[in-house]
Order: sequence, then structure tokens, then C-alpha cells
Amino acid sequence: MKKNRTRVVCTALAVVSLAALALAGSASAKLVGAFTVFQQCPYTNPEANRCIYSVTEGGEVVLGNKKVPIVNPVTLQGGYTTAVAEFSKLVAATNGITLSKAAQPVPGGLAGIVPDASSPALVKALIKFFFENSLTGVNSTLELAKPVNEVMLSELHLAEEEEVALKMPAKFHLENPFLGKSCFVGSSTSPVMLELTTGTTSPPAPNTAIKGSGGEFEFLEEGRVLRTKNNELVDNAWSAPAASGCGGILSFLVNPIINAQIGLPAAKGKNTAILKGTTTIATALAVKKNNENNP
Repeated sequence: MKKNRTRVVCTALAVVSLAALALAGSASAKLVGAFTVFQQCPYTNPEANRCIYSVTEGGEVVLGNKKVPIVNPVTLQGGYTTAVAEFSKLVAATNGITLSKAAQPVPGGLAGIVPDASSPALVKALIKFFFENSLTGVNSTLELAKPVNEVMLSELHLAEEEEVALKMPAKFHLENPFLGKSCFVGSSTSPVMLELTTGTTSPPAPNTAIKGSGGEFEFLEEGRVLRTKNNELVDNAWSAPAASGCGGILSFLVNPIINAQIGLPAAKGKNTAILKGTTTIATALAVKKNNENNP
């Protein structure tokens, strides 16, 4: 079954590539039809072999002992290179927003991650101030922790539904007026390394294996665009460092509180990422031709 799926999906990708060659170009203009999602693909960049537009529409992230459902869509877009040793490098979106910063509400907000009773007096006073002003909501936003070209994608592993399909160095931005603007879990020097798969994970305890999915695919634009629906990328074998920068000048007080409440640092087997969504790809050549054919 797995070999059949690999053969079918790889054939689909080949069809997308061949279909692009059948187009004739004219004056530069705009993208239309199913190609409109690739507006930010760097299809004129010689490094970009394909264009990708992937939207995570649901799922959840468990960070330490806090579960955050994905309720706001997260978009990964841009291009990616020809594969070397089964992996392609992402090429940045033309508008600079390769991964959209979609804030996800943390259940319980500030009350759920800061214990009022056990906090130092100064921290309790500040918490009371923010509580009284109803500024208790906390958002968690997934961001890239490294340059875009350090995000790696494997079409083969996506198709096979095994091994790592997407490697992403990430960080989580915890946002709230009390926490300040620089409260992060993960950084460029100590990123959260997500190694997402459409297959089955093999995490250390206490987590147990979970299964992803490559989804169902369909051809659009006479075979020049491939869309996969209901794909599911999962990883529950990653570790998370301690939070840092929380509380501004009071970070020396607030960081330990946040870490104690969330359970950070969290070793491998204590965190989970489940990303459910839709992915659309096309060759850079097909996108370029679509642009040229629509003056």
C-alpha cells in the first residue's frame, strides 16, 4: 500500500512538472485561477524549483503541560529548491512572510500560566493591575527561529508517509502586556526543532506513537497544480527549552514562574505538534507561465 501511494504521488508530481512545459508565455501580468495562492512564490528566482502554499487549519501544540489548539490558520508559503539527499530547502516568500504569525489563544490566559498566590509581591501587584484591566489573554505564536533556507522539506517522505517530511527550527512567542514583547520559548541559538512526519512517530515516554497523514490529492488547472487536502504533519518527540525574556525588566522574577507553570524546559516525549491542513504545489515554471499568459 505504501509503495502504491509513493508511486501515485510521485507520478502526480511528475505530471505537474510535465504539464508546465506545455504552456506558452506572453507578456508579464498576473496569476489567475488556482495559481493565485502563489502570489508570494519567488518563481523568478532560479533557486526555486517549485512553489508551495500550505495552510494549517487545525490541530494543536502541547508545550510542556499546556495544550494550545490551533484556531487561527497558519500559512507557510514561498518556494523550494531541487532536492538534494531527499530534502529541499525553502526559498523565502517574496513579501518576506514565509511563515505567517498567526496568534493562537492560550486556554486560561494569564491566569492559567501565572500562579497569583505564590508570586513575589511585585509580580502579584502587576498581575492584579492587568487582571483589573481585563488584559489577561495570552497568545502563542509559532515563528521561525532560523533563516528560511534552514527549513527543509522532503516530497518523498511526504508521499511515503514515513520518516521526517518537514524540518523546522522554530520558537513560540508568548504575547501579553504583562509578559512584554520578548517572551519566547526557543531562540535562534536554542530553537525548538520540529521534525514533522506524515507517518508514525516514535517518541520517548511518556508520549506514545501518533500517526500523521499525507492527505488526499487532486489535480487543478489541467494537471499543473497539485493540492492535497486533510494532510496531517505530526511530531511528539521534540524538546523545548526554558522560556526567556518574559516580564521585561522583571524577567528574573517572571521567567521562573512561567517555566514552573508550563513545565519548561520540557524533554523529548513531553511535547506534541499536530498540524492539519491543505497544501498546494506547482512548479515555478508553471506559475511563471500562468503569470505570463494573463496580461
